[in-house]
Amino acid sequence: MPDRDRPLPHDFGYVEEWADEQDAAARARAARRRERRGQRQRQMRDRTAAPLRRAGARTPGWLRRLLAARADTAPAARLWGSRWGRGLIGAVAVLALATTIALVALWPHGPGHGGRSEIMGGPTLAATVTATRVVRCPGPVDQRCSQIVAKLAGGADRATPQTITLGPANVAPIVKTGDDVRVQRAAGTPDGSSASSERYAFASVDRRGTMLWLAIVFAVLVVVLARWRGLLALVGFAVSLWLVTSFVVPAVSAGRPAFAVAMVGAFAVMFVTVGLTYGLSAVSLAAILGIAGSLVLAGVLGSIAVHAARLDGRANEFSQALTQLNGTLSLQGVVLAGLVFGALGVLADQAVTQASAVMALRRASPQLDVRGVYKGALQVGRDHLVATTHTLVLVYVGATFPLLLVLHAGGVGGTDALNMQDLAEPVIATLVGAIALLVSVPLTTALVALIAAPAPAGALPEAHHGHSH
Repeated sequence: MPDRDRPLPHDFGYVEEWADEQDAAARARAARRRERRGQRQRQMRDRTAAPLRRAGARTPGWLRRLLAARADTAPAARLWGSRWGRGLIGAVAVLALATTIALVALWPHGPGHGGRSEIMGGPTLAATVTATRVVRCPGPVDQRCSQIVAKLAGGADRATPQTITLGPANVAPIVKTGDDVRVQRAAGTPDGSSASSERYAFASVDRRGTMLWLAIVFAVLVVVLARWRGLLALVGFAVSLWLVTSFVVPAVSAGRPAFAVAMVGAFAVMFVTVGLTYGLSAVSLAAILGIAGSLVLAGVLGSIAVHAARLDGRANEFSQALTQLNGTLSLQGVVLAGLVFGALGVLADQAVTQASAVMALRRASPQLDVRGVYKGALQVGRDHLVATTHTLVLVYVGATFPLLLVLHAGGVGGTDALNMQDLAEPVIATLVGAIALLVSVPLTTALVALIAAPAPAGALPEAHHGHSH
């Protein structure tokens, strides 16, 4: 017996009415889902804005503005609430945890050096030049030498003017009356010695005041132009320098594997600088993954190149000093560590810029798929890539410029010059860094495109939240 509730084939009006009821039910379910999603977002926004409301009217204006800026975390809430966002956060969290564990495992313990060393002439004292003159150099050769009279700023001999011979006048440092200088006690002359020979030797002009003023001007400009972001960037600079001087250098000196220390130190510096400078957003988290991949590539490629070119690190007087101070230190590992840190700066800049470009393109063109986002952002990355690679090359050229002048003055040919270890090290470092930089653009673009394309547009940051030039 046929079911009376089931529509008959010829009953077209009943079928249309039944389909309309099904569509209406589907639309109602979709509306209820949107309402629940909007309610969750409003609740998250209310919870993040609660600190601002509790602050009260007596909260200082600058603090209210800061809390207001931090309270606008709706994109961050949607970042946590989406599958792609949780995957991004999880990957970065695993990388951060691994970096922390390696940092603790490799951290050096005990004194960072073997005690006081005279390898660089010993400690220096501040002094002020009170007079300059040209005298006959000691010895059988009739030659003119520059000589100064300096007054020490401290120590047992501060009341007695000290005569110091700088050397032949044509090669001696140019020092004028009133200059602040640094001097060192000559070997075999204890404090208070009354020997007629010169008790102090010239170390260098005191340049610390110039560097201090430049640092102050730099810090003021960063804070004035970049406001809170600039202040956080300064904190990032300080923490990064602390990591290098407190972890990387002592750990390598203590015999830890230089390559491992350099990679872990570079990862730690990356987290600090990117996190403090750009905040914890989709742009910075995606950029961290791109930087990490490019750093690993630079480390592996650098290791292969350093071993293939047999760069043993014995290129200058500093390597000889390191060998005297620590005979077990791997100078080849030191070269590789310097290569990794040299590549870090440009990689961080390029990765953050590229991640920001991908996010901006995705937000402006939500209809693009992964392939469309990748192709569009890669075109932007190519333009910036040429300038950044040029910057990397010029940085190493500037660092080796005195050596280039010496080689040119000595008539050394190009082939022989490139084969010298003093020049081969920066050339290989430049090439490895440039290769890693070239790979970082498509790598970062692909990673961020895979993350950004399926993401809801509201979860992506505005373009000004990323890096800009």
